[in-house]
Amino acid sequence: MSAIEVSTLEKSYGQLKAVDGISFSVLKGEVFSLLGPNGAGKTTTIEILEGLRQRDGGQISVLGADPWKKGYQLHRKLGIIPQGFTFFPKATPREAVTYYSTLFGVKNDPDAILRKVILDDASSIYFENLSGGQKQKLGLALALVNNPELLFLDEPTTGLDPQARRNMWDVIRGLEKEGHTIMLTTHYLEEAEVLSDRVAIMNHGRIITDGTPAEIIEKHGSGERLEVRGDEKLADYVREKTGFEVTYHNGFVSVRLRDKRDAVIALSSIDQSGLPWKDLKTRHDSLEDIFVKLVGGSIEEGGTIKKPSDKSEPIARANN
Repeated sequence: MSAIEVSTLEKSYGQLKAVDGISFSVLKGEVFSLLGPNGAGKTTTIEILEGLRQRDGGQISVLGADPWKKGYQLHRKLGIIPQGFTFFPKATPREAVTYYSTLFGVKNDPDAILRKVILDDASSIYFENLSGGQKQKLGLALALVNNPELLFLDEPTTGLDPQARRNMWDVIRGLEKEGHTIMLTTHYLEEAEVLSDRVAIMNHGRIITDGTPAEIIEKHGSGERLEVRGDEKLADYVREKTGFEVTYHNGFVSVRLRDKRDAVIALSSIDQSGLPWKDLKTRHDSLEDIFVKLVGGSIEEGGTIKKPSDKSEPIARANN
C-alpha cells in the first residue's frame, strides 16, 4: 500500500521548470530516496509533498490526502526535517522536545525521544554548542514528537563529517525498523545505496530512473570493471588503444570488461602507456557508476556535478 502517490507533478519558477512531470510512489514502511545534485528539483518536490508549496500541475496523494488542501490535518501525521534545520541558540535538546510536544498537544518523555536518536548524552547542552551531527539528530528528534506515520528528511546529513553521517544512518535504520515510512532527499550516492529500499535518480526536474539500487544497477550497469587511480590522459590512451568503454571520474580510470581476456588487454595497455597509475582493482558496477553514466558526471561534496572531463591532480608513478 502506498504512503505517497505522485503523477506527472510539475512546478515552475518563471521560465525555470523545477519539476518536470515526475511520477513515483512510496510504499508504507520503506525508505525512499530522491537522489540528485543541487538544483535537480528534490527540495521543491518534497516541499510540495509536505504542503509547503503549491504545485502547478499533476496529482499527488500523501497518506490519502492532498497536502495543499488538507495540510493542517495531514501535518499531525508527518515528521519533517527541513534543509538547514536550526533552533533557539540558548535552548537545550530536552527543552526543545518539551516545547515541540506542547505545540502538538502531546505528552512525551523528552529523554526517551532523545535516546531514540542517540542524543541523550547531550540533552542539557545549548543548541549553539551542539556539533553539526547533534543538531541534525535534534531535528530528527523534533520530527518524532508526534509519532508520525511518515518522515520527510531533506538532505539530513549534508555538511556532516563521515562518522557523524554514519551515526545518522544508524538512527534512520532504527526508525525504519520501528515501521516509519521515510522519504529522504540526498546528493550522497553511498547514502542512497546504503539506506534506501528504492531510489529515484533526479536531474533537471526529471526522474531518469528508479527502482531498488540492485534493480537500477542491473538495468543500466555494464558488469565487471577494472579500475586504477590515474588521470584523464591515461583514460584517453586506454580507450584509443583498446576500443573498450573507458570512463574517467573522481580521479579513477575505469574499464568495462566483457571477459577475463579484456582484463589482460586493458592491464597491458595501462602498463604500456608510460603514464602514472596505482591502486589496481576489479569490481562490479556501483550506483555511482550508473549515476555518472546517466547524468554525465559525479556529485561533489557540496552537491554540484563534476563532469568526467574535469582535471585531477598529478599522480606519482606506481612501482609495478
